[in-house]
Amino acid sequence: MHRYTFMHSVLLTLLGLVPWPASAAEPTDRFNVLFIAIDDLRPALGCYGDKSARTPNIDQLAKRGTRFDRAYCQQAVCSPSRLSLLTGRRPDTIRVWDLATHFRETLPEIITLPQYFKNHGYHTRSIGKIFHGSGKPSKDPLSWSIEAEFDHVRDPKLRYASAKNLRGKGLKRSATEAANVSDNTYVDGMVCDAAVAALAELKNDQQPFFLAVGFRKPPLPFCAPQKYWDLYNRDEIPLPTTGEHPKDAPELAVRSWLELEGYTDIPTNGQLTTDKVRQLRHGYYACVSYVDAQVGRLLDQLEQLQLTRETVVVVWGDHGFHLGEQGLWTKANNYELSTRVPLIMSIPGQPHAGIGIDAFVEFVDVYPTLAEVCGLEPPQGLDGISLSPLLAEPELPWKQTAFSQYPRAHQGRRHRGHGDVMGYAVRTDRYRYVEWREWETKNILARELYDHHIDPHETENRVSQTSYRAAIRELEELLSKSIHTKGDKR
Repeated sequence: MHRYTFMHSVLLTLLGLVPWPASAAEPTDRFNVLFIAIDDLRPALGCYGDKSARTPNIDQLAKRGTRFDRAYCQQAVCSPSRLSLLTGRRPDTIRVWDLATHFRETLPEIITLPQYFKNHGYHTRSIGKIFHGSGKPSKDPLSWSIEAEFDHVRDPKLRYASAKNLRGKGLKRSATEAANVSDNTYVDGMVCDAAVAALAELKNDQQPFFLAVGFRKPPLPFCAPQKYWDLYNRDEIPLPTTGEHPKDAPELAVRSWLELEGYTDIPTNGQLTTDKVRQLRHGYYACVSYVDAQVGRLLDQLEQLQLTRETVVVVWGDHGFHLGEQGLWTKANNYELSTRVPLIMSIPGQPHAGIGIDAFVEFVDVYPTLAEVCGLEPPQGLDGISLSPLLAEPELPWKQTAFSQYPRAHQGRRHRGHGDVMGYAVRTDRYRYVEWREWETKNILARELYDHHIDPHETENRVSQTSYRAAIRELEELLSKSIHTKGDKR
């Protein structure tokens, strides 16, 4: 079948002559989309230069696609982050900042990325975690052509496999598990089985498809079949570069979200031995390799079904993850390790395959990009911009900043809604600058400045150092413009 070629799309886009479809009923000779979401995946991948990671399948995808080296999420926790990508709008626009609010309650008429494709003649299907993984926010029937599968999973039997853990209680049992079981003993293997079968079905459809597949590993609990643990020598996985909170960082910045705490093998005081840190880091990498194997199965199925040349493949992690660096575990903050994400796009016929792009891109940019490379006009009102010109010309001058945010309550570890205080962050080539603003008064309670040219691990807050005054004035202006143009829509 003839497919809308990538270069044709880019050239016509640059000329302003893209032949947009008149309706969802017109012939659909466009690319399919395989949309792979991976939970809590930081760039712990070989293709991103991580020397510990064993990820041959995602690395191979990067060789035929584009790796975005400076991709950032908009809020480092699952639901708001995923929704920023799936709606093309920032958390302050969609008014979702927590795990409990459904975006249809705040913006009922909004059209999600898969819904937009469905409205333009695509069969859209969801298997695994695409929106949030539990409660009302896990579901959005308007986005899908048929009922989603494995979108709401809370059964411990899908998280654990060992006899000891299966005898436990609650969702938090052991923080790690290495079991001699098949891949599909855990939920991600089941998700992959279902997705492989779905691809075979979709091959024979007359419609192009948008298949969203969401894997729940690598985050806690770090449970994976033994063979993936065996890929690593634990002692060769480096310990955290920095194990202490950044010097002079405000408490708002380094507050624990208490995600690691509560597992049966984690001390209640949060003090971890070096051996436990090594075990947890080993578990994370084992889970990354487990998910990489599932991605490999999907890519193999595309090839066997002769769909590779007709299918856009996108792999993304919904936010980053701390593994003891900066004295932090998991996410829920504004630091580099929580906000920087892997983002890989493989588009049939694309130029410059196999390269990494160093320009700043954000999750809100994915929606308009996928629409455009599939021959659809991106809808109006998105906060992001299409990356199509950048894919065609990787050295093209591009935006110089990425923005993220994270809410805090005055008291307690978890916030509700927008919280009492919002931390807004801007990342430039050299700096990460953060303002913690009281939500009601907009008063700034605390600020942070990290200089990546001399401190790439963000170990010291330099906001009080006089030598940075000029830089801070510029960053204040950048952040203020972002807050007032993209946020505060209340």
